[in-house]
Amino acid sequence: MLSQITVLSALISLSSVILAAPQPRALAEVVTTCTTPNTVALTFDDGPWIYAYEISDVLKAAGANGTFFYNGNNYACIYDDEEIKRVKHVFANGHQVASHTWSHDDLTTLTFDQLHDEMWRVEQALERIVGVAPAFMRPPFGNYNNLVREVAAARGQEVVIWDFDSGDSVGATVQKSKQEYDAAIKPHPKTILTLNHETIETTARQVLPYAISQLQAAGYRLVTLAECLGKQPYQWTTAPGVKDASWKC
Repeated sequence: MLSQITVLSALISLSSVILAAPQPRALAEVVTTCTTPNTVALTFDDGPWIYAYEISDVLKAAGANGTFFYNGNNYACIYDDEEIKRVKHVFANGHQVASHTWSHDDLTTLTFDQLHDEMWRVEQALERIVGVAPAFMRPPFGNYNNLVREVAAARGQEVVIWDFDSGDSVGATVQKSKQEYDAAIKPHPKTILTLNHETIETTARQVLPYAISQLQAAGYRLVTLAECLGKQPYQWTTAPGVKDASWKC
């Protein structure tokens, strides 16, 4: 028979193994739809870019707010003087700014360290330029996996997808995008979380004004992502920085 000492020793060893086992890491929530009834979140990816002023001003003229998911170095470097002005203009007009990661890579192809870098660099840029730490991140192409969710959670962010795509980034004509909006509005869902792109001229000048008019005629409130979720847009706020030599891509 096993002695009491032998049994006790085995139990202690087993408990040590159990305690040493790696614990599952938290995964970020994935947002695919709004939750506040009768709201629509108009969101714009891939900026900052040259249509920022037009999109922001069209929204404000209609009493609406949007959400801009920014890259750090995609169409242009976010630290370029003109891009800084665009980000500040959008933010000053009451729109929400959020992360679209630094270089618009497919996040599912990156390592743990690369993911942190992709997220951290654009977060740092937004904190420097307008003094906010974003609470939301949209993965480029909508591609994510559990590692992406793990890193996003560690960085205090939720992963945001959409339930409506205007098709502008894949070549949809103006007429096609308008038809997509009409089709989305017709059954009058409780909410709509849209995907549009700040970098498409026809989105800014033709599709967006049409979408705003149709959505408001249907009785929707056009709000930021955070408002449509009933959550805070930023993890924290601070005073913006002053540009120096470290602000570069």
